[in-house]
Amino acid sequence: MFFKAGLIETRGRGTVKIIEECKKAGLPEPEFKEEFGGFSVYFYEKTDFYSEDNLKKLGLNQRQIKLALYIKENKSANLSSLEGIMPDVSRKTLYRDLRELVDKNVLKATGAKKLRIYEPVK
Repeated sequence: MFFKAGLIETRGRGTVKIIEECKKAGLPEPEFKEEFGGFSVYFYEKTDFYSEDNLKKLGLNQRQIKLALYIKENKSANLSSLEGIMPDVSRKTLYRDLRELVDKNVLKATGAKKLRIYEPVK
């Protein structure tokens, strides 16, 4: 209906544009929910992105939340330094957690695999 009325460019493009604009503005991706018989969009402020509640909403486990908060606090970290704060976790599991944090746009990774540095995105 909105497309035929000329109020939108293409059907289904709005959510993608909203996400792109949030990223351009340095904001976390909004959360889209079907609820209360309708559709809601939740926007998050830049300052609360690394709150434990927001990280839980992203579907992160406790290890990943601990990693994200540690890296935010210390500005950056490499895999070896993270092994020091989580000695009971295997290197492979840490790497898998970090890769998921990068995929979810919580951290960014720079450098070659063995020298990779992880930093907060926001």
